[in-house]
This record gives sequence, C-alpha cells and structure tokens, in this order.
Amino acid sequence: MNPALIVLIVIAVVLVVAFIVLTILGKKAQKRKEEQDEQIAAASQTVNMLIIDKKRMKLKDAGLPQQIIEQTPKLMRRSKLPVVKAKVGPRVMTLIADEQIFDEIPLKKEVKASVSGIYITAVRGIRGPLEKPKKKKGFRARMAENYSKANEQLKAEEAAKAERKAAKAWLHVLQPDGYRSGHQVGGLLL
Repeated sequence: MNPALIVLIVIAVVLVVAFIVLTILGKKAQKRKEEQDEQIAAASQTVNMLIIDKKRMKLKDAGLPQQIIEQTPKLMRRSKLPVVKAKVGPRVMTLIADEQIFDEIPLKKEVKASVSGIYITAVRGIRGPLEKPKKKKGFRARMAENYSKANEQLKAEEAAKAERKAAKAWLHVLQPDGYRSGHQVGGLLL
C-alpha cells in the first residue's frame, strides 16, 4: 500500500473520532446548561432596582464577595463578565448579568429585573418598554457602506466633470477659435 494513502486514512479516522467526541461532549454540556437554567428560573425573584453602572470586567475587579470568587473555576476568573452595580431597595449591590440581556440594561434608570441570587436573568422597564440598543455593524457591512458612499461620490464628480466639459464645448460653439469675446460678428457681440 502507498504510505501517503495510509497517512490519509489515519488522519480521516482521527477526525471522525474527534467529531464524535465533540458531539457527545456538546450534548452533555447542553443538558447541563438546560438544568442550570431550570434551577435559575425556579429560584428567580422579580425585584425593582435602579441601575447605577454596568461594565465588562474581570471577576477579581468586580467587587463580588470572596466566596463567589473562590467557587468559580480558575479559567473563568480571568475572563471578563457583564457586571451591573444597582441599588436594590436601600442597598447598593454588585450583580452579574446574563450575556444576552446585558446590552438591553439601561443606565441610570429604574427597571424591574428577574434575579436569581446575584444573577440577573431578565429586565423589563417599569415605565414603558426599554430602548433596544443599535446593533453594531459587522466589518463587511461597514466596508460595503463605505464602498457605496465612495462610488456615489465618484459618480457625482464624473457627472460634474461631464457638465463642465459640455459647458466648455458649448462655449466653443459660441466662440469659434478665430474670434475673441467682445468682437462683433454678424451683428452679435461675442
């Protein structure tokens, strides 16, 4: 057998095994996440709060209790979390927001939030609906917009250039090369 063919077969087998392992791990992680979401939903309470500040910051810098920092996995300690500082009743608390709702949380406004422990799972406005944040444009969308603006500007410049050229040609019709302006030709003043 050809050695190159053997190498390709081994690589294909390794890729298939890796795909199967990742699929199994993904399903287990999804089940675990669904169970955690059910537990969070069961323990959640609706609370009125005034949002003071919100940031994405590291767990150590967030000002959370030491017990919470010790309970988190070591890899999560270095990652940035969506942290919200809010006044709940008479106390100012530091809470962690869900990643999907973090952008919807308004600053310096009172909201009604579903809270499970120190985790904010949902936010609703007390006085009307919350403002939806503008979605950021992707790189490709920004480049397409810049291209269309530049293309429109180029077309406008070409149209202006063609107008000037047409006006110049019309002047040449009115003033043939041998005549200067101010001369009278056939009763017309040029």
